[in-house]
Amino acid sequence: MSDTTIISLALQTMLVALKLSAPILITSLVIGFTISLFQSMTQIQEFTLSFVPKLIGVGVALLVCGNWMLHTLVDFTVNLFESIPSLLS
Repeated sequence: MSDTTIISLALQTMLVALKLSAPILITSLVIGFTISLFQSMTQIQEFTLSFVPKLIGVGVALLVCGNWMLHTLVDFTVNLFESIPSLLS
C-alpha cells in the first residue's frame, strides 16, 4: 500500500463525511442565523429560543436527505470493501 493510496483513501473518506454532514450543518446554520437576527431585531435575549427550531429543522433535514445520505454511505462502504484486495497487493 503506497502513500498515494492512503492519501487518496483519506481524501475520499473526508469528502464523504463532508457530504453527509452538510445538509444537517447548513440547516442548523441557517435556522440559527435567522433566529439570531430575529432576536437582535426584537431585543429578546433568550438563549433557549433557538433550540427547538434547530431541533425541528435538523429532524426535517434528516427526513428529507436521509435516504440520500444512507445510499452515499453504503456506496462508499461497498466500494471500499471491493477495493480491499487491490489495496493489500
